[in-house]
Amino acid sequence: MGQGLKNRGCTRADVDERRAAVEEFSSTKLNAIASYTIDPESARSNIENMIGCIQIPLGFVGPLHVIGEYANGEFLVPMATTEGALLASVNRGCSLVNAGGGVYVRIVGDAMTRAPVFRTKGVSHSLEAIKWITENIDAVREAAEATTGHGKLIGLETFPNGRNLFLRFSFHTADAMGMNMCTIATEAAARLIEKETGAVMISVSGNMCMDKKPAAINMISGRGKTVIADCTIPAYAVKERMHTTVEAVVDTNYRKNLVGSAMAGSLGQNAHAANMLAAMFIATGQDPAQVVEGSMTSTLCEEVAGDLYISVRIPSLEIGTVGGGTKLPTQAEALEIMGCRGTGKSRKLGEIMAAAVLAGELSTLGAQAAGHLGKAHAKLGR
Repeated sequence: MGQGLKNRGCTRADVDERRAAVEEFSSTKLNAIASYTIDPESARSNIENMIGCIQIPLGFVGPLHVIGEYANGEFLVPMATTEGALLASVNRGCSLVNAGGGVYVRIVGDAMTRAPVFRTKGVSHSLEAIKWITENIDAVREAAEATTGHGKLIGLETFPNGRNLFLRFSFHTADAMGMNMCTIATEAAARLIEKETGAVMISVSGNMCMDKKPAAINMISGRGKTVIADCTIPAYAVKERMHTTVEAVVDTNYRKNLVGSAMAGSLGQNAHAANMLAAMFIATGQDPAQVVEGSMTSTLCEEVAGDLYISVRIPSLEIGTVGGGTKLPTQAEALEIMGCRGTGKSRKLGEIMAAAVLAGELSTLGAQAAGHLGKAHAKLGR
């Protein structure tokens, strides 16, 4: 059934026809799925076999004071989730960081990667190919950038291994998340390399990119936007609003996020950074699967002059403000709430997201230090 319908039109009548077929096949009436405001034509490039829309509750947290290079001021942050207590917790974190004067945020890296794998005749052939690439990098760059009006090749790393040669291309993708842009550009460059070196591209993605999977290479080198944020929370605010102490929060972070994560072999050292990122990704039309990379966040806490210093490093925040799901009407409105819709806004969005992650981490650590986590979920999450 699905194969016969997937290439048909995207008018509301087409959607209704497909949904009726699904209802008949499954003996299920889809009244709620049939109720939506998105014009199916606007979703043509986002989904196949459309039969309606799934609705997820949308709320907001804030105001959140952000002190960034691109985001500066107070922001309301939309979050879409089905997990009760999440927004209440992040909202408490917002009030705490505001008491500390806001979250200082900076983007320290911004590059999307694609890493094809080539088959070579052996190590010597791989080294010959690397030599040609190094000596002809301008030609490789020209081939890649000829496919896009926005993407710029800013780096190329080589990783030979036996009869395998991995090339990790890094692109600046302007305000698009950029995976499609990188794939097309990398494939064009790879064809040139094939022609000139005799190395055979086996896959345009050789899994050293590394996309939608946790990996040390992204944690160390970054992918998408690498963002750092920090804030100092006055001791009185920790006591009055989190009902705990600076010492207890620092100890909880050390034993949970650092020691516990090390014991588990985790590539992330945080309380639940993916929770905030998933809710913001869904609200703003990002690719939810790329929350995986965001989960590698590192959260640190220290006592400084009696107050609580907290920071987060998000090594791989893969987001955009143009293209993909960002152009859908509800997601576009969510971006507009933060002034992050369209060109020139992706770094602003990255700074706001990092600040919200810090707020969520702070509140959750406080709840755990005070022994209130279960109580909060029992009250708000059932």
